[in-house]
Amino acid sequence: MKLRVSPPEFKGRLHDARTATSIGRLLGLAFAVCFATGLVSHFMQHPPGWLADSIPSRPSWGYRITQGLHVASGIAAIPLLLAKLWTVYPRLFEWPPLRSLRHALERLSIAVLVAGAVFELATGLLNTVKWYPWPFSFVPVHYAVAWLVTGALVLHIAVKAPEIRAHWSRRSSGTLALPTQDAPDRRSLLAAVGAAVGAVTLTTVGQSFTPLKDFILFAPRHPDHGTQGLPVNRTAAAAGVGRIAEEEYRLVVAGPRPYTLTLDELRALPQHEVELPIACVEGWSKSAHWTGVRVADLLERAGARPHARVRVESLQLRGGYRVSEMGHEHARDPLTLLALRLNGAELHPDHGYPVRLIAPNRPGVLQTKWVGRLEVLS
Repeated sequence: MKLRVSPPEFKGRLHDARTATSIGRLLGLAFAVCFATGLVSHFMQHPPGWLADSIPSRPSWGYRITQGLHVASGIAAIPLLLAKLWTVYPRLFEWPPLRSLRHALERLSIAVLVAGAVFELATGLLNTVKWYPWPFSFVPVHYAVAWLVTGALVLHIAVKAPEIRAHWSRRSSGTLALPTQDAPDRRSLLAAVGAAVGAVTLTTVGQSFTPLKDFILFAPRHPDHGTQGLPVNRTAAAAGVGRIAEEEYRLVVAGPRPYTLTLDELRALPQHEVELPIACVEGWSKSAHWTGVRVADLLERAGARPHARVRVESLQLRGGYRVSEMGHEHARDPLTLLALRLNGAELHPDHGYPVRLIAPNRPGVLQTKWVGRLEVLS
C-alpha cells in the first residue's frame, strides 16, 4: 500500500495578493525609511575618509530626527512584518517548490528577505534596550545585513512587479477579480494592522518626540528620567572612571601651539550657553542647556588651521567610543562646546564631569564624556 502525502491546504481567506500588496506597501515604506536613516547614522558614526570633513553640523537637531525616525520605523515594521508573513505564509508550502527560474528567484528573495528582516528587527529592538545576547559585534553585522535585506527586497519587488501592479489599487484588474465579499474583511484586517502600528508607535516614540512622552509605555528610556533630568547610557562606573579630583584634572590641547589647562583655568575662560539635544542610537533624545568653552576658541589658541580635524580623547579606560573625531564643520561650529555645566549645575560624573563634549547634529556616542585631550589633526 502506497502512502501518499499531500501538501497542506489553506482555506483561510485574505491570504491573497491584494492583502499582501496593501500591507507590503506600508512595510516597504517602513523598511525604506529605516534603511535610509540607518545609513545616515552609520556614516555619521563611522565616516569614510572622503566624508569625514563633509558631515554638516546643522541643523543642530538633524541626528535627533533621523535616529528617532530610524527606531520608530523599525518598531512600526514589526507588526507590519508579522501581518505580511501571516498573509503570505501558505505560499511557503506550495508544491512543487520550484516551478521556473522566475519562481526560483522569487523563493530565494523571500528566504533571504524574511530571514534578514526578522534578524534586523529583532537585533535592532534588543539594541534599544542595550541587551546583546550574541557573540558578534552588533554594528557591523547589523549594517551588513541591512544591505542584504535591501537587495533581497529590490529583487523581490522586481520579480513580483506584475502581481503588485495587478493588485495595487481597488480598481486594479487583479483586485477586481477577487471575491467581492472579502473586501470588508480585508479593510477590517488592514485597519487592525494600522491600529497596531499606531499603538506601538504612540507608546514608544515619546522617547525622542518629547511632546508624546506622557504616552511612553514600552520605550526603554524616558527622556525625563535620569541624573540631572537627562538619561544616562554609560555611567562613570561602567566606563571605569572614578571621581576625578578637581585639582588633578588637566586638559591637554595638542596642536602647533600646544598647551594645558587646569579646571579652574577652563572655568576662567569665556563661557557660552547653548541648547542642544543628546540623541542616542537607541532612539531616545532630550534637549538640555549646556554651559562651557567653545572648542573653536581652544583650537584658535592652539594655532589650528581653519579646516583641521580634531581628535577628542576621554579619560575613560575602556569602551569603543573612548576616542572620537570631528570634522572642521563640527569643530568650528560656535555651538560645539567642552561643557562644564548641565542645566545650570556642575556636570555629574555620569554626564562626564569635569568636562564633556557637546556638539550639534552629532550621535550621542560621539559626544565624548570625561574629556582629557584635544588633538589637532592635519
